[in-house]
Amino acid sequence: MPIAREEAEAYEIIPGRADIGLLVLCDHASAYIPSEYADLGLCSEQLSRHIAYDIGAADASRQIAEEFGCPAVLSRFSRLLIDPNRGEDDPTLVMRIADGALVPGNARIGDDEIERRIHRFYRPYDDAIARTIAAMRATGKNPVILAMHSFTPEMKGRKRPWHVTVIWDFDPRLNRRLLDALSREPDLVVGDNEPYQGGYRGDTMDRHVIRAGLAHALVEIRQDLIGTEADARAWGKRLSGVLRPLLANPELSEARVHGSHPA
Repeated sequence: MPIAREEAEAYEIIPGRADIGLLVLCDHASAYIPSEYADLGLCSEQLSRHIAYDIGAADASRQIAEEFGCPAVLSRFSRLLIDPNRGEDDPTLVMRIADGALVPGNARIGDDEIERRIHRFYRPYDDAIARTIAAMRATGKNPVILAMHSFTPEMKGRKRPWHVTVIWDFDPRLNRRLLDALSREPDLVVGDNEPYQGGYRGDTMDRHVIRAGLAHALVEIRQDLIGTEADARAWGKRLSGVLRPLLANPELSEARVHGSHPA
């Protein structure tokens, strides 16, 4: 049974077959901030940066969903409003300073406003992921989860050499195979848990995937490689080609709980 297209203020579900065995997630797909928030006091230049969203990740996600005919769940709000890839108790859930930029609309935010944003943006997106995974598992086949992100070409003056990286923690099934497959591509510099280490308690993968024992991978692509729609879709097509033979492995459909994050 296909999962139908749904659009709301907080999320978009791209349609795909529920029994296809792959679900794409994009937590930081959009830089959108509703007009009543007055861009959180930031200029357009700041809102076009990584602090607002993962540049190129949405277009790459859409291409992968198209290649496989699988569902995808994308956020439709800026992570500056609230970051859906954080636990609700994470101190970085709403950033007051983001990569050196003061966010005026968040500087004096109180608990009531944080709860409003959780209710309006965070939980609807989170619930959309949960519903989509439940619908896919109801077919009798556990989906593999692919989370798509992007990273800046440099941070604090240091250039990042990797073209693509895989961020992971407990489950090596897809992560290790994907790292090996990407590393065989002669033109790629591939990072293993770069530019940061995987395994954050309460993040999207922890909440929905690791705790359920679903096979998964979180891929980061360097933003200067996917800064246009054409480039991002080309990367989505390339990544799909690398993934396709890996997803044929039947052990990926097994639910295995490999560990848990500390409480």
